[in-house]
Amino acid sequence: MIKNKVVMITGVTQGLGKALTLRFAKQGTKLAVCARREKELEVVKKEAESYGAEVLAITADVSVPREAEKFVALTLETFGRIDVLINNASILGPSPMPLLMDYPEEDFAEVIKVNSISPFLITRRVLPVMLIQGEGSVINVTSEAGHVGYAGWGAYGISKFAVEGMTETWADELNGTRIRMNMVDPGEMDTKMHSLAVPDCDYELAQPDDVVDVFLFLASEESKEVNGQRFKAQEFSREVR
Repeated sequence: MIKNKVVMITGVTQGLGKALTLRFAKQGTKLAVCARREKELEVVKKEAESYGAEVLAITADVSVPREAEKFVALTLETFGRIDVLINNASILGPSPMPLLMDYPEEDFAEVIKVNSISPFLITRRVLPVMLIQGEGSVINVTSEAGHVGYAGWGAYGISKFAVEGMTETWADELNGTRIRMNMVDPGEMDTKMHSLAVPDCDYELAQPDDVVDVFLFLASEESKEVNGQRFKAQEFSREVR
Protein backbone atom coordinates (compact mmCIF):
# COMPACT_ATOMS: atom_id res chain seq x y z
CA MET A 1 0.00 0.00 0.00
CA ILE A 2 1.21 3.50 -0.76
CA LYS A 3 -1.89 5.44 0.31
CA ASN A 4 -0.96 8.41 2.52
CA LYS A 5 2.76 8.04 1.84
CA VAL A 6 4.56 11.32 1.20
CA VAL A 7 6.08 11.21 -2.28
CA MET A 8 8.50 13.82 -3.62
CA ILE A 9 8.91 14.07 -7.41
CA THR A 10 11.15 16.46 -9.34
CA GLY A 11 10.49 17.72 -12.86
CA VAL A 12 6.74 17.14 -13.14
CA THR A 13 5.41 19.49 -15.81
CA GLN A 14 5.50 17.07 -18.74
CA GLY A 15 6.30 13.54 -19.87
CA LEU A 16 7.16 10.96 -17.24
CA GLY A 17 7.12 13.42 -14.35
CA LYS A 18 3.55 14.45 -15.06
CA ALA A 19 2.46 10.83 -15.53
CA LEU A 20 4.05 9.87 -12.20
CA THR A 21 2.37 12.76 -10.40
CA LEU A 22 -1.10 11.91 -11.67
CA ARG A 23 -0.80 8.16 -11.07
CA PHE A 24 0.48 8.65 -7.51
CA ALA A 25 -2.34 11.16 -6.95
CA LYS A 26 -4.85 8.50 -7.95
CA GLN A 27 -3.25 6.13 -5.42
CA GLY A 28 -4.00 8.46 -2.52
CA THR A 29 -0.48 9.62 -1.76
CA LYS A 30 0.51 13.04 -0.47
CA LEU A 31 2.60 14.76 -3.11
CA ALA A 32 5.43 17.27 -3.01
CA VAL A 33 6.36 18.17 -6.57
CA CYS A 34 8.62 20.71 -8.18
CA ALA A 35 9.56 22.15 -11.55
CA ARG A 36 11.11 25.31 -12.94
CA ARG A 37 8.08 26.53 -14.90
CA GLU A 38 5.46 27.94 -12.52
CA LYS A 39 2.45 28.11 -14.86
CA GLU A 40 2.85 24.55 -16.12
CA LEU A 41 3.46 23.34 -12.57
CA GLU A 42 0.18 24.89 -11.43
CA VAL A 43 -1.70 23.05 -14.19
CA VAL A 44 -0.28 19.70 -13.04
CA LYS A 45 -1.01 20.54 -9.40
CA LYS A 46 -4.67 21.26 -10.12
CA GLU A 47 -5.06 18.06 -12.14
CA ALA A 48 -3.52 16.00 -9.34
CA GLU A 49 -5.77 17.69 -6.80
CA SER A 50 -8.79 16.78 -8.91
CA TYR A 51 -8.11 13.15 -7.91
CA GLY A 52 -8.32 14.11 -4.25
CA ALA A 53 -4.59 14.31 -3.59
CA GLU A 54 -2.99 16.78 -1.21
CA VAL A 55 -0.32 18.50 -3.31
CA LEU A 56 2.54 20.83 -2.41
CA ALA A 57 3.92 22.35 -5.62
CA ILE A 58 7.16 24.33 -5.42
CA THR A 59 8.72 26.29 -8.25
CA ALA A 60 12.39 25.44 -7.90
CA ASP A 61 15.58 24.65 -9.79
CA VAL A 62 16.88 21.77 -7.71
CA SER A 63 20.31 21.95 -9.35
CA VAL A 64 20.82 25.01 -7.12
CA PRO A 65 21.63 23.95 -3.51
CA ARG A 66 19.49 26.57 -1.78
CA GLU A 67 16.47 25.68 -3.92
CA ALA A 68 16.95 21.97 -3.28
CA GLU A 69 17.10 22.85 0.42
CA LYS A 70 13.90 24.88 0.10
CA PHE A 71 12.02 22.05 -1.59
CA VAL A 72 12.97 19.53 1.10
CA ALA A 73 12.34 21.96 3.97
CA LEU A 74 8.88 22.94 2.73
CA THR A 75 7.97 19.29 2.20
CA LEU A 76 8.89 18.51 5.81
CA GLU A 77 7.11 21.60 7.08
CA THR A 78 3.95 20.59 5.22
CA PHE A 79 3.85 16.82 5.68
CA GLY A 80 6.29 16.05 8.52
CA ARG A 81 7.98 13.16 6.73
CA ILE A 82 9.28 11.94 3.37
CA ASP A 83 8.63 8.34 2.36
CA VAL A 84 9.59 8.31 -1.31
CA LEU A 85 11.84 10.47 -3.47
CA ILE A 86 11.74 10.19 -7.26
CA ASN A 87 14.61 12.02 -8.96
CA ASN A 88 13.10 12.59 -12.39
CA ALA A 89 14.11 16.12 -13.45
CA SER A 90 16.44 16.20 -16.45
CA ILE A 91 17.24 18.09 -19.63
CA LEU A 92 18.45 16.89 -23.01
CA GLY A 93 20.83 19.68 -23.94
CA PRO A 94 21.29 20.97 -27.51
CA SER A 95 19.08 19.42 -30.17
CA PRO A 96 20.07 17.86 -32.47
CA MET A 97 22.68 16.53 -30.04
CA PRO A 98 26.23 17.26 -31.23
CA LEU A 99 29.13 14.86 -31.04
CA LEU A 100 31.29 15.30 -27.95
CA MET A 101 34.08 16.91 -30.00
CA ASP A 102 31.63 19.65 -30.99
CA TYR A 103 29.66 19.87 -27.75
CA PRO A 104 29.42 23.45 -26.38
CA GLU A 105 31.16 23.41 -23.01
CA GLU A 106 28.58 25.56 -21.23
CA ASP A 107 25.77 23.29 -22.44
CA PHE A 108 27.69 20.21 -21.34
CA ALA A 109 28.13 21.64 -17.85
CA GLU A 110 24.44 22.58 -17.62
CA VAL A 111 23.25 19.08 -18.56
CA ILE A 112 25.54 17.49 -15.97
CA LYS A 113 24.39 20.02 -13.37
CA VAL A 114 20.68 19.38 -13.90
CA ASN A 115 20.77 15.64 -14.57
CA SER A 116 23.51 14.46 -12.20
CA ILE A 117 24.06 17.09 -9.51
CA SER A 118 20.35 17.74 -8.87
CA PRO A 119 19.60 14.19 -7.67
CA PHE A 120 22.72 14.29 -5.49
CA LEU A 121 21.66 17.58 -3.87
CA ILE A 122 18.10 16.45 -3.19
CA THR A 123 19.01 12.95 -2.05
CA ARG A 124 21.67 14.01 0.47
CA ARG A 125 19.06 16.30 2.07
CA VAL A 126 16.33 13.66 2.10
CA LEU A 127 18.36 10.69 3.36
CA PRO A 128 18.87 12.06 6.92
CA VAL A 129 15.08 12.38 7.20
CA MET A 130 14.57 8.80 6.03
CA LEU A 131 17.28 7.51 8.36
CA ILE A 132 15.58 9.11 11.34
CA GLN A 133 12.24 7.63 10.20
CA GLY A 134 13.92 4.23 9.80
CA GLU A 135 12.60 3.66 6.28
CA GLY A 136 12.34 5.17 2.81
CA SER A 137 12.71 4.65 -0.91
CA VAL A 138 14.73 6.68 -3.42
CA ILE A 139 14.09 6.05 -7.13
CA ASN A 140 16.40 7.55 -9.74
CA VAL A 141 15.37 7.83 -13.39
CA THR A 142 18.09 6.64 -15.74
CA SER A 143 18.24 5.75 -19.45
CA GLU A 144 19.58 3.13 -21.83
CA ALA A 145 21.96 5.91 -22.91
CA GLY A 146 23.31 5.89 -19.35
CA HIS A 147 24.00 2.16 -19.45
CA VAL A 148 25.59 1.85 -22.89
CA GLY A 149 27.59 4.60 -24.58
CA TYR A 150 26.00 5.74 -27.83
CA ALA A 151 27.60 8.15 -30.29
CA GLY A 152 25.62 11.36 -30.46
CA TRP A 153 24.01 11.12 -27.02
CA GLY A 154 26.66 13.39 -25.55
CA ALA A 155 26.17 15.01 -22.18
CA TYR A 156 22.75 13.43 -21.63
CA GLY A 157 24.11 9.89 -21.79
CA ILE A 158 27.11 10.77 -19.65
CA SER A 159 24.89 12.42 -17.05
CA LYS A 160 22.85 9.24 -16.76
CA PHE A 161 26.00 7.13 -16.37
CA ALA A 162 26.68 9.34 -13.34
CA VAL A 163 23.17 8.70 -12.01
CA GLU A 164 23.67 4.94 -12.31
CA GLY A 165 27.02 5.09 -10.51
CA MET A 166 25.57 7.27 -7.78
CA THR A 167 22.63 4.90 -7.32
CA GLU A 168 24.85 1.84 -6.94
CA THR A 169 27.29 3.60 -4.61
CA TRP A 170 24.62 5.02 -2.34
CA ALA A 171 22.68 1.76 -2.33
CA ASP A 172 25.78 -0.03 -1.05
CA GLU A 173 26.31 2.62 1.61
CA LEU A 174 22.69 2.24 2.72
CA ASN A 175 22.77 -1.54 3.10
CA GLY A 176 21.27 -2.56 6.43
CA THR A 177 19.47 0.74 7.04
CA ARG A 178 16.00 -0.07 5.63
CA ILE A 179 16.50 2.78 3.18
CA ARG A 180 16.58 1.53 -0.38
CA MET A 181 17.82 3.17 -3.55
CA ASN A 182 17.04 1.86 -7.01
CA MET A 183 16.92 3.13 -10.58
CA VAL A 184 14.46 2.85 -13.44
CA ASP A 185 15.10 3.03 -17.17
CA PRO A 186 11.69 4.04 -18.60
CA GLY A 187 12.73 3.23 -22.17
CA GLU A 188 11.74 5.23 -25.21
CA MET A 189 8.52 7.17 -24.69
CA ASP A 190 6.34 9.50 -26.70
CA THR A 191 7.55 12.73 -25.09
CA LYS A 192 8.78 16.13 -26.16
CA MET A 193 12.30 15.18 -25.06
CA HIS A 194 12.29 12.07 -27.24
CA SER A 195 11.06 14.03 -30.26
CA LEU A 196 13.98 16.41 -29.81
CA ALA A 197 16.45 13.57 -29.34
CA VAL A 198 15.15 11.43 -32.22
CA PRO A 199 13.31 13.82 -34.56
CA ASP A 200 13.04 11.25 -37.35
CA CYS A 201 11.58 8.48 -35.17
CA ASP A 202 9.37 6.21 -37.30
CA TYR A 203 8.37 3.52 -34.78
CA GLU A 204 5.76 3.23 -32.07
CA LEU A 205 6.63 4.54 -28.64
CA ALA A 206 5.29 3.82 -25.18
CA GLN A 207 3.20 6.47 -23.47
CA PRO A 208 4.59 7.82 -20.18
CA ASP A 209 1.69 6.36 -18.22
CA ASP A 210 2.60 2.91 -19.55
CA VAL A 211 5.85 2.80 -17.54
CA VAL A 212 4.65 3.93 -14.11
CA ASP A 213 3.93 0.53 -12.51
CA VAL A 214 7.54 -0.12 -11.53
CA PHE A 215 7.64 3.18 -9.66
CA LEU A 216 4.53 2.21 -7.69
CA PHE A 217 6.20 -1.09 -6.82
CA LEU A 218 9.41 0.59 -5.66
CA ALA A 219 7.42 3.06 -3.58
CA SER A 220 5.50 0.29 -1.82
CA GLU A 221 6.39 -2.06 1.02
CA GLU A 222 6.42 -4.85 -1.55
CA SER A 223 9.92 -3.68 -2.51
CA LYS A 224 11.28 -3.21 1.02
CA GLU A 225 14.06 -5.76 0.42
CA VAL A 226 14.99 -4.40 -3.04
CA ASN A 227 18.10 -2.23 -3.07
CA GLY A 228 20.65 -1.22 -5.70
CA GLN A 229 18.70 -2.67 -8.61
CA ARG A 230 18.17 -1.40 -12.14
CA PHE A 231 14.71 -1.89 -13.64
CA LYS A 232 13.57 -1.62 -17.26
CA ALA A 233 10.11 -0.16 -16.89
CA GLN A 234 8.73 -1.51 -20.16
CA GLU A 235 9.71 -5.06 -19.17
CA PHE A 236 8.58 -4.81 -15.56
CA SER A 237 5.33 -6.74 -15.92
CA ARG A 238 7.36 -9.73 -17.18
CA GLU A 239 9.95 -9.60 -14.41
CA VAL A 240 9.95 -11.76 -11.30
CA ARG A 241 9.28 -9.43 -8.40
